[in-house]
Amino acid sequence: MAESVSVRCPTCRREHTYAPPHYPCACGAPISLPLLSGGVPVRVEHRTWAGSWVPVRCASCGRLDEWPQPEFGCACGTTVRVPVAAPGVRPAAPRQAAPPPAEPAHAERPRAEEPRGEEPRGGRPDGDASPSRRTPQPPRSRPRTPAAGGPPARRPAFRPVTIRTAQDAKTASAQYLRWLGFAEVRVAGNRPASGVDLRGPEVVAHVDPTTTPTTLRDIETLWLNGLNESATAVCFSLAGYSREARHRADELSLALFVLDLTGTPQPVNDPADELIRTVA
Repeated sequence: MAESVSVRCPTCRREHTYAPPHYPCACGAPISLPLLSGGVPVRVEHRTWAGSWVPVRCASCGRLDEWPQPEFGCACGTTVRVPVAAPGVRPAAPRQAAPPPAEPAHAERPRAEEPRGEEPRGGRPDGDASPSRRTPQPPRSRPRTPAAGGPPARRPAFRPVTIRTAQDAKTASAQYLRWLGFAEVRVAGNRPASGVDLRGPEVVAHVDPTTTPTTLRDIETLWLNGLNESATAVCFSLAGYSREARHRADELSLALFVLDLTGTPQPVNDPADELIRTVA
């Protein structure tokens, strides 16, 4: 497991504890993105697909592949990109040892010993430190609550969908809502006039796959759709949110998530944290 590092948001100067994600190499070994020591995190303002991928070399097989740039969403609405060290030179193949010299014909050969088995050694995986949660504000929207009779069942691990296109962003967001517990979530085929890209019996969601922050108008339109349908409103954005949109969402208790290119949504406000805790 990669070690966590302290990263400061370039906008609000708030410190975050960040651990780079792992990706599976073709050889089967896990790849951890090597963060640049002393690198300065930058704010993502205008995202480009070509600039959102970084080459990383597998330490096991030496394979060089491109993986999503490590990013995270700050509570202020900023998407922060963490710099990655340049890939090193591919390790050279180990040199084969020269064969031993031939023994004389008259030399007596020692008797071979029986092989002795060794007990396998195992390591205990390091535990992930649980991030601290902020105190949620009383929601004004219609959040779902866990079923009566006990705490909600523990969810399995979320399996993200790598985002390369706008449709991938919708697919990843829909899969995340299903993982939270919302049933029958459907993806709109074309860009709907209402701005609702995902719809279910108890949820409506807007997915913004553009390279500009989500605006105040998008937030208010989504909230009105949720209010009209008596459903929970959720917003997903690839480039974060404007300051006005972030402030308004807090007032309306509308859950905001930021998508990274791995397809894993990250909560950026208290209603999003509350949604993760209560939906079952």
